[in-house]
Order: sequence, then structure tokens, then C-alpha cells
Amino acid sequence: MLSPKSPLSVAVDIGGTFTDIALLDRTTGQVWRTKTPSTPADPSKAFLTGINLALSMADRSAGALTQVLHGTTVATNMILEGKGAPTALVTTRGFRHVLAIGRQDIPRKANLYTWIKPKRPVPPSRIVEIDERIDPGGIVRLSLDEKSVAEAAEALRAMQVKAVAVCLLHAFANPAHERRVVAILREALPDVAVTSSTDILPVVREYERSLTTVLNATVMPGVTTYIGRLEQRLKTKGVEAPLLLMQSNGGVAGSSTIRQAPALTALSGPAAGVVGARAIAAACGIRDLITVDIGGTSADICLIKDGRIGLTQSGRIGDWPLPLPMVDMVTIGAGGGSIADVADSTLTVGPRSAGARPGPAAYGHGGDLATVTDAHVVLGHLPDRLLDGGMALDVAAARGVVADRVAEPLGLSVEAAARGILAIVDNHMVGAVRVVSVERGHDPRDFTLVPFGGAGPLHGCALATLLGISRIMIPPAPGVLCADGLLAADLKAEFNRTLPKAGLIDFDVANGIFAELEAEAGSWFEAEGVLPEVRLSNRVALLRYHGQGGELAVAWGGTKEETEAAFASQHLALYGFTLDSPVELITLRVEATGRTAKQPVTMLSERAAAPTAGYKTVQFEMGGVDVPVFDRKQLGAGQKLAGPVILTQLDTTTLVLPGWSGVVHPSGAILLTRDAGVPQ
Repeated sequence: MLSPKSPLSVAVDIGGTFTDIALLDRTTGQVWRTKTPSTPADPSKAFLTGINLALSMADRSAGALTQVLHGTTVATNMILEGKGAPTALVTTRGFRHVLAIGRQDIPRKANLYTWIKPKRPVPPSRIVEIDERIDPGGIVRLSLDEKSVAEAAEALRAMQVKAVAVCLLHAFANPAHERRVVAILREALPDVAVTSSTDILPVVREYERSLTTVLNATVMPGVTTYIGRLEQRLKTKGVEAPLLLMQSNGGVAGSSTIRQAPALTALSGPAAGVVGARAIAAACGIRDLITVDIGGTSADICLIKDGRIGLTQSGRIGDWPLPLPMVDMVTIGAGGGSIADVADSTLTVGPRSAGARPGPAAYGHGGDLATVTDAHVVLGHLPDRLLDGGMALDVAAARGVVADRVAEPLGLSVEAAARGILAIVDNHMVGAVRVVSVERGHDPRDFTLVPFGGAGPLHGCALATLLGISRIMIPPAPGVLCADGLLAADLKAEFNRTLPKAGLIDFDVANGIFAELEAEAGSWFEAEGVLPEVRLSNRVALLRYHGQGGELAVAWGGTKEETEAAFASQHLALYGFTLDSPVELITLRVEATGRTAKQPVTMLSERAAAPTAGYKTVQFEMGGVDVPVFDRKQLGAGQKLAGPVILTQLDTTTLVLPGWSGVVHPSGAILLTRDAGVPQ
């Protein structure tokens, strides 16, 4: 239950290497943060270990928790690795091959002549057809033959599948047949997870709707088991607080919602980081920002305009389109573990990663490939020990792999090779930033760059310089910002309905449908225990010009003219033109939000200038420079910094390059600006 009076909340974000925990006293704003090694074989173990650590730090009991928030990659990993439950699809007779046909396009970066269509998550042998037909207007043309459904149940039992997806033709216009099929199958197959397109994505386009329903069914057994294990461990620990899980749309939802629609968590972790970045930026009075979340394997980039996180329904997970509402971000294979290699005298970096084990050579786990982290170590960007001294770096090993794998094949010095590695990975990320900014009508120079994640603050100044950005904000705890973001997230859900037939905007008809969707949202608010005073609903319309194949999501205006004007403005910003064509209404959506209690911002006190913790020789192009190193915990509000400077803390290292200076904001964030006279 979300309540403005929730005093003690804990957030747990599980990553591939570490599990991050943040415990918040919502009354005082005090936050305790910690990290613990992840347990991939059973993530729930690290989940509970982390909570115990945080409670111990705060000297609180488990019974004091009133809210448990969690960012999970269980569904994501199952989809990416193809390790979901054996699943079958039930569909209308004659539409067995919708998944196999798919779309006519190929991935943007694929070779037209060598691309091979990926194996579908459900083969034709596990697709069962039933007799029924509903037309696009929702009119029943052929009544549901329940005998064919019973026969389908017997066929499914013989297949020994663990999950079943039900996606009938035009069910978005009339869900009656689909709901009846689900009821029959659940009665006939009580041990099988059954899901329908009506419950997960009741919108037009058969391929995407079928695929999303299948992916949701595939991960249902695994996610349900995982959530059940978490709740049991919490109960054993004496935690009575509800479990809320992060969704791809940047909001959280209760465990009962996620059990029925686990695909909603496909971008759970990255979405939480974006929410956290927005919250910190708001405390600093910043509303326009570009976030760059750099971890060990990937970099996730997102643009926030006027404090609003953009959503998209054109997202993808691996090979598959997943048109569920998710934070609009671009992900590329660029992180601290990205491997640098030389082939045919050409240096490439990523997307392959050394992962957590063995990881970069500098980590001392036997890694023998050069990585981005090793390049940072060679150049002196990192301290001798990470994690507040708990992890030593092997400088000799890092220099060895960079020399063997990159420097010698290219005839370069080790330092020049390391700079080359970083230059390539930085330019990869710059390209991704331009996708979310320039390609969508925004000038990145008008935004503040917010780098976070374990590796983000190492690259912030370099990325900003390449993009011409003059402002950077480093959050107080960049490496655990996803956990902080969970604490700032609202409860969210979307309710959609595609019109039976696309056409011109009829305001009266649309308002009637919106009223029905808002009634559904009201039922959801009640089920989630959201208090009336924190409920919020927004109306959104998906519009297009007549003849177009894709829609834009636009806030529903007070009149038809206002709505069409908002659509034209957005179309112009994205594509640079408008059309003299009728505007068609395709889908209506109600976005329901249960606003969480916003945490008080803990303000740092002013202190005398912190003493340096030592000096580190950093190799710049002009040669080695002894750079001061500061322990970030010792910095007080108002302290000024002038690059080059290295800042160390538990979860990350920040590199402030020459030409940049900054100040510590009372919120704990560090605000960096490009010095006057430094070329853009």
C-alpha cells in the first residue's frame, strides 16, 4: 500500500555482480546504502541478505518496514536467454503462422543477405487452433465452439507444457471469446499458467500482440515462483510490508499484478535508474537531462524533458518487439567489461563483455582480455582499491592485457592504446545519446548530462565534451541509483483500448471509452490499496495521419482541436514536417498513478575544505599529472572542485577532467560545468 505516511522503505536492485540496497526513513529522509554479492543461482538469498545488512546499519527491526521495493531482471534474463517455461499458443483457426510470418523488416544493423530469422519462442507444433471468429468491429461472426476448446485442452495436456498463451483474432475489439477460453483452460489445466492478450496487451496488431502474450506466458511460472520465494523469505524474517516490483514504465506494482503480467518488468532495472536520476535532478532544480547508465556490460541512455520521462510502445527485448509501455531509452553494448580487440589492424570495443567472471584482468579473477576498465586502470583513472578499500586492482595484469591485445598489434604505447579504447567506447555512447536527442528533435547542448552506474562518472566529462554539453550532474550515489530510484517511484498501470475501426476523432465516443478505462483504473487502485488522496489518472490518445502505419502518443486535450494541435506539434518535432491529412484515432489509454510519498532531501552541511586522500598519477595526452584524490564522503555542501580531480566512494569513481570545475550541491549531488574558454 502506498501511503504518504510510510516511514521505512527498503529498495533492493539485483544486478549480475552486486545487489544494491537502499533503506529510507521517509520521516527524516535518512538513507542507508549497502552492497552485497549477488547469488545468481537463487537471487532471493542476496535479496534477504541485503535487507538484513541495511537494517543492521540502521539499527532497525524487520517489523518496522512498511514498504519493500524490488527491481528484478528475472523476466528479462529468461526472455534474453530463452530459458522460459515450455509454452503453447491457442489462437483462432487459420492464424497458426502469425508468429512465424512476423514482419517484413529486419533489424536495423543486420545484413540484408545474411540475416536469419530468429527461432520463435513457440514453434508451430505447439500452436493449437480453435473455432471462433470476431471481426475488427467486435461483432461475432462465428460463435465460440467450446468443443474445440476442450479438444485444445487435451492437446495441451499431451504436450506437457507449463504455460499457455491465448491470443484470438480481434480480441482487442471484443474479449468475450478470449475470456471464456481462458476460463475453460484454467479449469481443465489447473497446474498450467494461462494468460491472454486481453490481460496483457489489448491493442491492435496480431503479431506483436501474439508475441507479447507468448513471452508473458513463458516467464509466468518462473516469475511466480521467484516472487513466492521472496514473499516467503520476507514472511519468515517477520516482514509484513507489501512487496512492490519495478515495471518497465518507471512505476512499481504489487506482486499480484506482476504475477499476472511479468513481462511488465522487462526493463525493470534501467527504468529505476532513470526515475532516481530525475528525483536527484529535481532536488537540484534541473528538469531537462540526459541520463547515461553505464554498468559492466551495457549503457542505457534516456532523455527527460520538462521533468517528464518519455514512454514508448516500440521497445524491444533481444530479438523481440515488446510493445508494452516502457521508459524510452536506447541500450548499447558498452560498459566497463566491454572487450577491446584488434582484427585486421582495426580496434573494436564491445559489444562482447568479460562479464562478472572472469571480468576485467584488473579484477584479478583470471581475465585475459583487454576491457574498458583495464584501460581506465592503465591511465590511472581508478584508485588502487575499490569498494571502500575492499577490492584491490591488479595494475600489472591490466597493463599486460592492454599491451598484448591492443598496443602491440597496433604498434602503440600502452597508454595510447588505452586512450584509443576509451575514445571508441565514448563515441559509441555519443551515437546512442544522439539517437534519443538529435534524432528526436532535441539539441543535447540544452540538457544536463547525468552519468551514473558503476562506470558512468568515469566517462561523464569525456561524453559531455564530445556532445558539446556544458553541464553535468553526478548523483550522490551513482552506483546504487537504481535502488534509490525504486524509493522515488510511483505505483503505475496503463489501461488501453483500441477502437474497432480507425477514424477521425469523435470526442463524445472517446470520452465514453475513457470513462470505462478510468473505472478499470479505479478497480486497480482499490486492489493495490492506493489511498484516494494520492490517485492520479491521465488520458492519452494514440494518433496518426490517415495512411500512416504507426502512432504517436499524445496527451488528450480539452477539445478535438487541442488534441490534434498537440499531435501536429509532436509530429513536427520528431519528423520535421506535418501533413495536410486527417488525423485518425487508433487507441485510447488511461495512465493510472499512485503517487508515493516523496522523500525529504537530506541536505549536506557546509564544511571546511576536505583534505586530499592522496594523489594519483593520471596519464593524459600531454603526459603524467599528479591528480588529487578525495573521499567523497568528506565533501561538504558548497565545496568547490577544479579538474583534474578523482573522487572515490563505495559504489563508483568520478573522474573530473581538466577544463571542468564543480561544486557540491546541498543535496549531495556534484554539479560540474565546463570552464570558460574551453573549446566545445
